[in-house]
Amino acid sequence: MPGHRKVFIIGWDSAPPDRLFGPWLSELPNFSQLVAQGLWGPLRSSDPPITVPAWSSMFSSLNPGRLGFFGFRNRIAGSYDGRWIATSAAVRAPRLWDIMGDQGRRVCIVGVPQTYPVSPVNGVLIASFLTPDTSSDYVYPAPLKPEIERVADGYMLDVANFRTEQKQELLAQIYAMTDKRFAVARHLLASQPWDLFIMVEMGTDRIHHGFWRYAAPEHPRYEPGNPYENVILDYYRHLDEQLGALLQLVPDDALVLVVSDHGAKRMAGSFNVNDWLIQAGYLKLRREPTQSAELDAALVNWPETIAWAWGGYYARIFINLEGREPQGAVTAADYERVRARLRADLEGITDDRGRKMDTVVLRPEQIYHGPHTAEAPDLLVYFDDLSWRAGQNIGNTGLHSAETEIGPDDAVHDYDGIFVMHDPLSRAIGPRDRLHLMDVAPTVLSRVELPVPAHMEGTVIT
Repeated sequence: MPGHRKVFIIGWDSAPPDRLFGPWLSELPNFSQLVAQGLWGPLRSSDPPITVPAWSSMFSSLNPGRLGFFGFRNRIAGSYDGRWIATSAAVRAPRLWDIMGDQGRRVCIVGVPQTYPVSPVNGVLIASFLTPDTSSDYVYPAPLKPEIERVADGYMLDVANFRTEQKQELLAQIYAMTDKRFAVARHLLASQPWDLFIMVEMGTDRIHHGFWRYAAPEHPRYEPGNPYENVILDYYRHLDEQLGALLQLVPDDALVLVVSDHGAKRMAGSFNVNDWLIQAGYLKLRREPTQSAELDAALVNWPETIAWAWGGYYARIFINLEGREPQGAVTAADYERVRARLRADLEGITDDRGRKMDTVVLRPEQIYHGPHTAEAPDLLVYFDDLSWRAGQNIGNTGLHSAETEIGPDDAVHDYDGIFVMHDPLSRAIGPRDRLHLMDVAPTVLSRVELPVPAHMEGTVIT
């Protein structure tokens, strides 16, 4: 019946458009056929372009200022070291499966971030890598869990540690996790009634972070002829085979999408932003650290501190504002002047060769709107256009490090993910530009002839 055909969505976390729509396309026959028969293009991620909030922003069509979280960990307002974790409980807006489920459509959701703790859906839900472990209640409905464990021969939520030098072990874990998830997906497609099926595979993200320097000649530590030179492309070939097997179980008239939450590219290094804040006079300590260590709130001389930072694939800068922070040093009258000076200083930072970085410094009111915008960091920083990770530790030997403070990492996130949509009932095909991940949910609803909620911020892709 028109309006009641199925929707099949595969997510490849951090899949990069420059590779998948470029040199790798001819190596992936199932993916390339969807591209040839559908609409496709780079998909601009959220700000920041990281797993949380990106997947929830995609499926709710809301920006982080309305969702209320800006990463997996978020700062507790009015504290120096308090933080809260953006689990599924933080997502108060309906996502695509909630909306379709409320319309009587049966859903199967596998591995989508921010689905733990699990909550009831009109169908089946298997939580993501953000679940503590498989002893947790990661399946809804709960009686289905033994079946999932049996089909997968022991389900894997994530690899044990993707920031490791044990590369062969990491590679084996990535393949095992991927194969188990796809085995479960095939089982659900064949055994469960569904109108909407969404699966997100995290192996793509893990293999990028673990092996990018081995596969990308532009990486500063690339070595030609290394034994892992073809590892990432080989893995995508494997994913493409798995995709083909799933498509055999999907009706011919189904709407099919392949998407990613953000892209990936080589990591130039890690810029130690709190050490820089100390050198620049913004962050004052009670005593000098003797070795690299996490910034401890008890070590900071707060009455004399102007700003401090959280690290990760982007930096969050917090200004020590009087009346907001317990020992605020910046008055409300000086806030904008201080923020402007800090922004200018951050934009002037150089890399390890003395070259001025192409750093992007964003004010939250530029990129967000909604009731939670004021809860965002005072500044968001993408060092060298995201090429440099933000190191959070203090006491490093220099401002620039080859590795992160939490282990080896070869890749950072990029602004654009991928979007491919094959609609067999539409003649519209070819590349599209200026796509945003918030466009995905309203586009799907429109294609299956369900109303697009007025609160959604994305536009329908045509």
